Amino acid sequence: MSNCDVLGIMPTGAGKSLCYQVPALMLDGVTIVISPLISLMKDQVSSLVTAGVSAACINSSLTQEEYSETMLRACKSEFKLIYVAPERLGTQEMKRLVSSVDISMVTIDEAHCVSQWGQDFRPSYLHISEFISSLTHRPVISAFTATATDTVKADIVRLLGLNEPFSLVTGFDRPNLFFSVLKPQNKYAELKRLLIGFKDKCGIVYCLSRKNVEEVCDKLNADGFSATRYHAGLSDVERRSNQEDFIYDRKSIIVATNAFGMGIDKSDVSFVIHYNMPKNIESYYQEAGRAGRDGSPAQCILMYGAMDVRTNSFMIEKSREENSDLSEEEKDIMLELDKQRLKDMTFYSTTSGCLREYMLRYFGEKASSYCGNCSNCLNEFEDADITIDAQKIVSCVFRIKQKGRCFGKNMVIDVLRGADNQRLISFGLNKLSTYGIMSDVPAQTIRAELDHLIANGYLSFTDDEYPVVVLTPLSAKIVKDRIHVSMKLPKKPPKSKLRSSAQFNTDDTLFGELRTLRNKIASASNVPAYIVFSDSSLRDMCRLRPVNYEEFLNVSGVGKRKAEQYGEDFCRIISEYISAHPNEQNTYDGELSIIQKQHDNSGKLITTNSSSAPRAWTEEEERQLSSEFSSGMTITEIANAHKRTKGAIRSRLRKMGIIS
Repeated sequence: MSNCDVLGIMPTGAGKSLCYQVPALMLDGVTIVISPLISLMKDQVSSLVTAGVSAACINSSLTQEEYSETMLRACKSEFKLIYVAPERLGTQEMKRLVSSVDISMVTIDEAHCVSQWGQDFRPSYLHISEFISSLTHRPVISAFTATATDTVKADIVRLLGLNEPFSLVTGFDRPNLFFSVLKPQNKYAELKRLLIGFKDKCGIVYCLSRKNVEEVCDKLNADGFSATRYHAGLSDVERRSNQEDFIYDRKSIIVATNAFGMGIDKSDVSFVIHYNMPKNIESYYQEAGRAGRDGSPAQCILMYGAMDVRTNSFMIEKSREENSDLSEEEKDIMLELDKQRLKDMTFYSTTSGCLREYMLRYFGEKASSYCGNCSNCLNEFEDADITIDAQKIVSCVFRIKQKGRCFGKNMVIDVLRGADNQRLISFGLNKLSTYGIMSDVPAQTIRAELDHLIANGYLSFTDDEYPVVVLTPLSAKIVKDRIHVSMKLPKKPPKSKLRSSAQFNTDDTLFGELRTLRNKIASASNVPAYIVFSDSSLRDMCRLRPVNYEEFLNVSGVGKRKAEQYGEDFCRIISEYISAHPNEQNTYDGELSIIQKQHDNSGKLITTNSSSAPRAWTEEEERQLSSEFSSGMTITEIANAHKRTKGAIRSRLRKMGIIS
């Protein structure tokens, strides 16, 4: 608003869109929003129009008639926000448009796409600075993304030509997300078990390859789940149709490659399951962050398998050859960066420490080593002495090297366990002194210990096409110096300790009735249900129980327009429910939600997990409540005085017969 360029690094669901949409409405001219995907534009425009904002998108999804009408209205400055794909910036139509209207701001969404060192580099983003330079006068330039390392941030500023931008990194933590890593023997069986637990909730299952997407989706449908698929191998028509089936709740599960999701603003995604490990933490955090966008608790589950590392390595090598826009030197640099990112992702998947702390540290933030909201923190770990096992493992790698050989993890484990396989025997590895010295130890345990030694530098794993385990300068400390080695291991065989949906959400009868009404309205308006109201708004209605227009305005996610459009219908449902259940205690009474927001004296936002039961009312409090209400105090003033929510005050006043 003060004519300063902006760079915002904010996690998914933190409100990046609001940061440019609100100024766009306040500035005099038109804001051009450059966005990479059609689905992102359509979702944003749909939300804005529903909220009463004049907005439009210009992309290939429009018919010729729609396109002509949109351009005509845009040239007349009828829209405050115009979303456009970067590929269209150089067209004659866009040149005509920008010469006809006053451009007050150009916003670049998913700005990391401009950097060759980012995880989603798009060459079309490199032409954005040319477009800005071609404008009659330079508007405010704002750029936003969810994930960016320091290198990528520097690239965004340089390549977009940001002029001494106001830069803000709000923090990457998403307290409402529960992170977990599973290492199942049978991935599909585990996936099926998880989905049964999620019941009718909607979610995304990410797979590495199109083949995996097809197989998993077919199996899920055969087992009675409501699933659809999404990958780049499908036709544009089917991709669009399948995506809309998911967004409009016709299908509750979408199985997809990473081609799906950027900019998808479906707020009620309750879980994101990665069937395979992604190739870097940036991609994983962005994809996992598509869960719980409305602030509701959600689960982010990664199924790790050793084969995932090899598959990702192959895909990284393949992408190097396919990237013809780069020089050989740039290809080599990117290859090394991609390999290091894959290592970091693998360490995340195998660590026994706090998963949230690992990710936040990766993005340069300090965090507690215990978050209490990830599978590693909830599992009971103990420091196990693995000194003897470490000596055996390192000795085995050393003996194999003496034979003039190097092998991957599986062969090392087979030698240690004394496996009877023909390839091992053909190399004479069954004659090593370390053959079979860990025959009584499960392969899964040896693999965990091997990963721990690699993660801590006592061994290394090469980046070749066929990675092998090799010694490092620290290896001698294990065998010769006999240093003590310990690692955290579960006290019991690891079981999935994912929180049940019952622990996360209160889904009572009233919530179900409100959701039914929301879906009916959405269906009649041909928009996704979350465009009408998010699940978190419905829960806030259950907590506050508004019965008139003024009270309805206090609900999270309700503005004047939505109150006018929907308030009467929702208040009627709530009033009928209260009348039918006069003696029911509000289960939301006094509960701010699982994620409770507070502020300290400095104004900094603090988030704390809250699961305590509502505080009981004493007779003295009720007498005081009656007196305060009679004296003319507002509901808000009374709530602050009693340190309770406004919904709790209203509920108690109703039960005391003071208000209807």
